[in-house]
Amino acid sequence: MKATAEVLSPPRLAIRARLADFAELVKARLTLLVLLTTFVGFYLGSPASVDGWKLAHVLAGTALLAAGAATLNQLWERDRDARMVRTRRRPLPAGRIEPATALRFGLACGVVGLVWLGVAAGPWTAFVGGATLLSYLLIYTPLKTVTVWNTLIGAIPGALPPVIGWIAARDEMGWGGWLLFGLQFLWQIPHFLAIAWMYREDYARGGYAMLPVVDPTGRSTARHSGVAAALLLVAAMMAVPAGLAGPVGGAILLALTAAFLVLSLRFGRTLADREARCLFFGSILYLPALLVLLVLDRMI
Repeated sequence: MKATAEVLSPPRLAIRARLADFAELVKARLTLLVLLTTFVGFYLGSPASVDGWKLAHVLAGTALLAAGAATLNQLWERDRDARMVRTRRRPLPAGRIEPATALRFGLACGVVGLVWLGVAAGPWTAFVGGATLLSYLLIYTPLKTVTVWNTLIGAIPGALPPVIGWIAARDEMGWGGWLLFGLQFLWQIPHFLAIAWMYREDYARGGYAMLPVVDPTGRSTARHSGVAAALLLVAAMMAVPAGLAGPVGGAILLALTAAFLVLSLRFGRTLADREARCLFFGSILYLPALLVLLVLDRMI
């Protein structure tokens, strides 16, 4: 029998396109990563058995919070995004979603997410969630056009999702929570510098003060990336003393982090776009591998 392609009616095509636009507006892949890190924080922070019902509520609230942050960030930056090749086809600069719609949607997601976290997991979890949202929107986003330190500043809200999960499970921070924060904070520096180096001309068109934009030689970019990766290796050494991993898991974590450091140093030595791309893809593999390793190590 001859296979035939599914033929969608215009209304169904319009609905599918609209859903795709909103998925891009909330940065669906990034939101999934946020949920993964929140899950791992909750799982590792749970003193005994995992409260599955509470975890589901924490993930739902965090998903709304992340969606609201991504939406309002793109609303803020829509004019600059329109100048950049890599972002000009996003729904807001391309005109497929109206700014007023994005504003209502982003505010609704953010407010409902915060309330959900507060009711389901308590005030401290909501406090960390609110700090994540506000620091991302009101500090990191405006500073992207002002100072090259925006990457370090933005790494703070970027490292808070596992803390949301950890505090929701334990209602306190502890060394394990701080270490999860530190690992994700340090991972972000080489990750974002690799992106900024590959798209430095595009960021310049958008008017962003990314380090590679104002560092034509690349020496400072290489130094920041290498130092962050080296500190990440030091932080990984603390996984066993902090109780996040056993001896075997800790050894595997060190090996993974050492490989990530090598990618960062190779990028710093050559400053070639090819090595920046290798570092970027290596960073995409490293964080999920780190999180899965910590979960499996506890399960075993």
